[in-house]
Amino acid sequence: MTSRDLTLGIFFLSQIVLGMLGNSALLCCFIIADFTGVRTRPIDLIVKHLTWANIMVVLCKGIPQTMTAFGHTYFLDDITCKLVFYLHRVCRGFSLGCTCLLSVFQAITISLNNSKSAQFKARAPKIISSSLVLCWSLCLLVNTFMILTVTDMRDKRNLTEFRQLVYCSAVKNFKHIHTVYAIILAFSDVICLGLMVCTSGSMVLFLVKHKQKVQYIHRSLATKSFNETKATQSICMLVNSFVVLYGTSFILMMYFSFQDGTDTWLVSVNVAMSACFPALCPFPLTRNYTRVFKLCSI
Repeated sequence: MTSRDLTLGIFFLSQIVLGMLGNSALLCCFIIADFTGVRTRPIDLIVKHLTWANIMVVLCKGIPQTMTAFGHTYFLDDITCKLVFYLHRVCRGFSLGCTCLLSVFQAITISLNNSKSAQFKARAPKIISSSLVLCWSLCLLVNTFMILTVTDMRDKRNLTEFRQLVYCSAVKNFKHIHTVYAIILAFSDVICLGLMVCTSGSMVLFLVKHKQKVQYIHRSLATKSFNETKATQSICMLVNSFVVLYGTSFILMMYFSFQDGTDTWLVSVNVAMSACFPALCPFPLTRNYTRVFKLCSI
């Protein structure tokens, strides 16, 4: 085992522990809040689904990458390889779409006036639920390509027909289908990242204008919108970190899609960048759910 492999193993292991602690704590608090009847906001449903997707992203690639870095080879069979890559791509895509939904709904909520905001919040649960179902369905359907191409690395006589993916391999015969798949992924990622940048920018502009207005309003009146402002700041932080981390992962993924060879070091870096956001995501979100964590401590 080289020092580079040891560093990668420790990094992935730390990422798994950090991601599981944060996401599990947030998820447990939501479960307790549901059982105790604590009132939640419509967008809390998006956060719950996002938390589940983040857990799957951290586990699906984090555990195999850690085992590979510590010297284990050929430990996954054909079915497990297909399942690991399929679930990772599905949950990665859903995490992207879910964060996009979160920023869009939050931007719409804070930009509406009182009467329109009340009407939107009344219809939001149905809109959010259908949006999440659509997002899950699209991710499950689009990524079925992974089931067709990914296989294990055991007893592969002609390695030129396969592309090594660190601990699994992919069939090279589906080159044209792979190109179409890469274009679909690129299109969806660019659309989601673009929407998040736009909504994040609109929320920042709203906060700047709001801050200028409340300087002339009595403090007791300004505190009414403090919780909404704090939630918006957290989501802006979330979106900005998401764009940076997933943007880097997107560039690397597109690079691998059109390369015949595979650099295992860059593959590991790509997996690490993809899992950074799911591991760190729950910590800025906890600022919005202080009441839930107080309930958990009680």
